[in-house]
Amino acid sequence: MPSCKEDTIAAISTPLGEGGIGIVRLSGPDSLALADRIFRNKDGKHPSRMPSHSLHYGHIIANGKLLDEVLLTVMRAPRTYTREDIVEINCHGGIVPLRNVLELTLKEGARLAEPGEFTRRAFLNGRIDLAQAEAVVETIKAKTDLSLRAAMSQLKGNLSAQVEGMKDCLLKLIANVEAFIDFAGEGGGAFREKDLSKEVEKLRVELAELLASAEQGRVLREGIKTVITGRPNVGKSSLWNALLGEERAIVTALPGTTRDALEEMVNVRGVPLRLVDTAGIRRARGRIERESVVRSHRSLQEADLALIVLDGSAPLAEEDKEIGEELKGKETIVVINKIDLRQGLKTGDVKKTWPGKKIVRVSATQRVGLPELKKALADIVWRGAVPAPETILVTNARHKEALAKAGERLGEVSVGLNRQLPPEFIVSDLRSALNSLGEIGGETATEEILDRIFSQFCIGK
Repeated sequence: MPSCKEDTIAAISTPLGEGGIGIVRLSGPDSLALADRIFRNKDGKHPSRMPSHSLHYGHIIANGKLLDEVLLTVMRAPRTYTREDIVEINCHGGIVPLRNVLELTLKEGARLAEPGEFTRRAFLNGRIDLAQAEAVVETIKAKTDLSLRAAMSQLKGNLSAQVEGMKDCLLKLIANVEAFIDFAGEGGGAFREKDLSKEVEKLRVELAELLASAEQGRVLREGIKTVITGRPNVGKSSLWNALLGEERAIVTALPGTTRDALEEMVNVRGVPLRLVDTAGIRRARGRIERESVVRSHRSLQEADLALIVLDGSAPLAEEDKEIGEELKGKETIVVINKIDLRQGLKTGDVKKTWPGKKIVRVSATQRVGLPELKKALADIVWRGAVPAPETILVTNARHKEALAKAGERLGEVSVGLNRQLPPEFIVSDLRSALNSLGEIGGETATEEILDRIFSQFCIGK
């Protein structure tokens, strides 16, 4: 595993902008000594003499000039985020005071931290494993309570603990097979294929269950791209506004008001929906409208889920049916809009055009039927089974790939046992499975993998 750098790093660890408080964070062996040179308080006590996990009022001074009035936190290794000495300077939350204090720490010998370097040091110093480090980003980026809960579960080490259990089992199997190989000529006993096969099958089932959670994990991490489609003037933008809970899209009685696809993230019963409002699909008139319709078709092709909006006050049109043809094979909810008006749409025609599809009736402008629509959206995503609080979900594509590789290697073990291959082949596949699982926690991580992972972090984390 790559080693940790031994210099002292500094960065602004709060978002830039105007706010009540902003934090400049230091981590490394010279953090306290550096703080001694820039921090002054009434009793004259230096941070290097202050107890760990203590907070102190004072001022940041540069060349006798007051830079800011601050609260300074001292945290001594190893009971810190990075397992190094950490100093956090709570400044006023404007861009100028934060920048001035950060620049002073750099002049005094600190190095500007790279993206994710604080968390990288936490990993390299053994405070967290790589899966937990990745969960830090997922916690920050969580869009719903469910996605936050999944990220916090990973941050607590629940996934890591399950993977460690599987690795322990693999190590025991490897030890048993290698013992047989080493002592085969000394009466070391028979090679127990049946016992080994039974244990391998248990591991394969456990891996399969984890991998089965990956789709739910992807939903929580990335969101579901949900496209609102339909012919012009059926109320697509009104429905988009209603689901967002605010008037974002322009709504008029004129067809063709929406020219470009509009996308926003919205939390629907714990499901992060990437909700896309598209231009009405029809035979376009003019170059601009043609381009709008082309983009609508493209959004529809890329969608995970489609909401086709129909005008409940008018009979089913040929354009509706043409869009229905395009939706074949795609998860679809049929939304009959404008139910507050006199109805002209026959339910039988809708069911015939979209057999077996969920039909929901709404009035987007009156906000009627939205709870039923949101329930239908959640049901179609979770298949009626919302992840339980204790469920361990695989939310990371890297973890999914590592688990899949481990499963493939264990599959090779099962094939080898059935073919009665020599134990040397069996133990080789067992070790490959172990190495794949080791990628999740980072035991076998390369510098390149770490660079790719931590480049996703902000500089101050």
